[in-house]
Amino acid sequence: MFPVLLFLCAVSCAVPLAPGYRVLKESREVRFVAGQPPKLQIRGRFKLEDTGDSDLAFVDANFPDEKAFGRKDLHVEIDGREVVPANLPAEYQQEQPSNTLRIPLDPPWARNRTLELVIEYSLASPQDSGSRITLGENDFHLGSRGWFPVLQAPKHFLSPFPRRPSVTLYAVRVPSDFLVLARGAPKGRKKDGGEIEYRFALRQDDLPPYVVAGRYVVSPSDGGSKSAPFWTLQPLKDDPGPAAAEIAKAWNILEIDFGPLDRNIAAPHVVESPELREHFPGDAGPAAAAFPGGVLVNLAALALGIDSDRFREVTAHTLAHNWFGDEMYPSPDAALGMGEGLPEYATIVIDEALNGPAARRRRIIKYLQEYDEARAGASEKPLGATLLNDSAEQRRIALAKAPLFFVALEDACGEAPMRNGLRQMVTLLRGQEASYDSLLSALEQSSGKHLGEMFRIWLNDKGIPADFRDRY
Repeated sequence: MFPVLLFLCAVSCAVPLAPGYRVLKESREVRFVAGQPPKLQIRGRFKLEDTGDSDLAFVDANFPDEKAFGRKDLHVEIDGREVVPANLPAEYQQEQPSNTLRIPLDPPWARNRTLELVIEYSLASPQDSGSRITLGENDFHLGSRGWFPVLQAPKHFLSPFPRRPSVTLYAVRVPSDFLVLARGAPKGRKKDGGEIEYRFALRQDDLPPYVVAGRYVVSPSDGGSKSAPFWTLQPLKDDPGPAAAEIAKAWNILEIDFGPLDRNIAAPHVVESPELREHFPGDAGPAAAAFPGGVLVNLAALALGIDSDRFREVTAHTLAHNWFGDEMYPSPDAALGMGEGLPEYATIVIDEALNGPAARRRRIIKYLQEYDEARAGASEKPLGATLLNDSAEQRRIALAKAPLFFVALEDACGEAPMRNGLRQMVTLLRGQEASYDSLLSALEQSSGKHLGEMFRIWLNDKGIPADFRDRY
């Protein structure tokens, strides 16, 4: 009887139960084009096979947002024939991102047949020069989400999501005097006139690609693999050696406590990005943004002085976003509390590892003082309800309270269970969205303690719990 059941299962599993398709081959290309303004030309090539139970009349895809990325000049071809994507029907628009378009297939795509899909567009003058994209005359960067089209499954609850193939190849074409950092295994480079094409390969389970490139000077030039190199558009005036060594130490502590990242990242990079702006609305001044294996900093951040405590604190906080922003990313309701609170908690971890328990206590007292000062000038919202688009005054309160919440959790769980729980969450949710619920589950599992009431008090109530104040 058991062999018969296995046979029936194998047969049923081989028969498609819903519309669907798979990606047989995929390649990507990013090309920097100088001009006023400069732009990035993006091209994606896909070979697709209809593996579902019916012919398909269209394929939906999420495209880069037109305003945030400055997307223009969209061009789509099916088997060498140009087609014009359209907006989704009205009944689907509320449940899908506004940048989702429908690619028509006429005649319909027959079952078990393949087709070639080419998507091209340019990115220029982005309105959001932040963690997702920056673009200038001498440099650019693309984060690991949002800039490349993402093909969507057909509208059926049994339709599988079309995953990338086992290996995806992509190329970055830049002027020959540009340096390039990108995700994936390097596959060589080729010079073509005044350009160089850098080639990379991504495995199916790798996170999406990013690119950082520009006319950079590297310093210290002899720092070695254990030093964090600075990539700047002009040579640094100060000796970068001590700062590079301290940043590399911070990176090493993060890897020890929260788990190793990409094996292709030999050392963290600090990269100048003059176009970078602070991601909080209305804020100005020093800004930093994480990319996998490094930190982008603007001119105002460099002006703090690379040997200053403030600069090292900014870079440490931003490096932590590699774990709590790229490896996994917070859900919208946790974007401030977890998205900023966890990296700030990580700076406490770094300071304690370098300077001992007294440094941890000093930081906690500093956050308590910042919280009290912020709350004296504004009305507080509960931490779990404060969002990135709230007023600067309310964000200031939450940004001081969030790391204290994680300190309280560490006090309750114990240092080792706290770090182990966060490491497990980063590993299990790699490339996925993380919420307060997933954080609660991970910490309860690692500590063996019930933490629901603590989460409720810290996230839903205003103020700092009295027992926490008494402790510090």
